[in-house]
Amino acid sequence: MSENRWGFPDLGLGVGLRSPHFQHILSERPEMGFFEVLTENYLDTEGLPLYVLDQVAERYPVIMHGVSLSIGSSDPLDFNYLAKVKALAARTKARWISDHLCWTGVLGRNTHDLLPIPYTEETLRHVSERIRVVQDVLERPLVLENASTYLEFVPSQMSEWEFIARMAEEADCGLLLDVNNVYVSAFNHTFDAEEYVDAIPGDRVCHIHVAGHTHKGTHILDTHSDHVVDPVWALYGRALRRIGLRSTLLEWDADIPPFEVVHAEVLKARAWRDREAARAA
Repeated sequence: MSENRWGFPDLGLGVGLRSPHFQHILSERPEMGFFEVLTENYLDTEGLPLYVLDQVAERYPVIMHGVSLSIGSSDPLDFNYLAKVKALAARTKARWISDHLCWTGVLGRNTHDLLPIPYTEETLRHVSERIRVVQDVLERPLVLENASTYLEFVPSQMSEWEFIARMAEEADCGLLLDVNNVYVSAFNHTFDAEEYVDAIPGDRVCHIHVAGHTHKGTHILDTHSDHVVDPVWALYGRALRRIGLRSTLLEWDADIPPFEVVHAEVLKARAWRDREAARAA
């Protein structure tokens, strides 16, 4: 398999646009396939952040990645927020818009965390309907990421990967496959990470994330604060073998090192991509 169902392009390798790297990016213009921007950082701001984003969007493809959609919440959808997201996407010519399969608050309160949902038939209907509404408002597919989780719900009726596959079909949405999150959740909940990756519908995957984490012995925290570990790279390679080449982003959001370190880490994905391209050829 080589393409997603919407024909979104393989942009190659990218990193997140983070403020410690603003000066380096504008002055050095590093060779980069794309930048992913944290949507909420640019919705209600002016000045330097928006200036930098405009400069980056002129030179590189941009992908928007949000953390506040709260698609799994019981709160009503925030149409004011969606209007701002749509306007920012138009401003940056964003190739696609992504967020997380989670909820982030209730009764108008934002927990600023990506909280897990129960994998039930009722939740599937609820989330799928909300996705369809969001896509109608944005006038484009919504791409949703599997989040790392630290607890499971007793009422769940299916696995996370079955839920995601059915959701993508019923809502006709895209998927962002975060292989680090798969690895983290697999360790925390003792399921098979390879089974998860193998079950994700490849034609729905528009984008892949890799990242580092913090292993605490009894559990793993998804901290995005270190280099990618070998088992996560192996999951990335497995995903590429199944679905073909996809835009690949390295997340490094805490203890952020110099840009060259982050850039070098994402370039490690090139060997896996080259191997898959040669196999396909």
